[in-house]
Amino acid sequence: MLVPLVYLAVAGAYLLVIPVAVLGYLNLRWYTCGSIERGFMYFLVFFFFPGLLLLSPFVNLRPKQRKIPA
Repeated sequence: MLVPLVYLAVAGAYLLVIPVAVLGYLNLRWYTCGSIERGFMYFLVFFFFPGLLLLSPFVNLRPKQRKIPA
């Protein structure tokens, strides 16, 4: 009984928990990161692609609207 629970916990972390953290990290650092950090971000997206694909319909990562002084 313990083995299925461990598999369920690992699958939940891989498909839901870690991709939410990756999306938060990407949202915070996307426009201010350097080249090595951007390579690390691409690796995270590649590695956690199934979970990011599951969460993608619920995420809006558009840049914030600029305020232009009139």
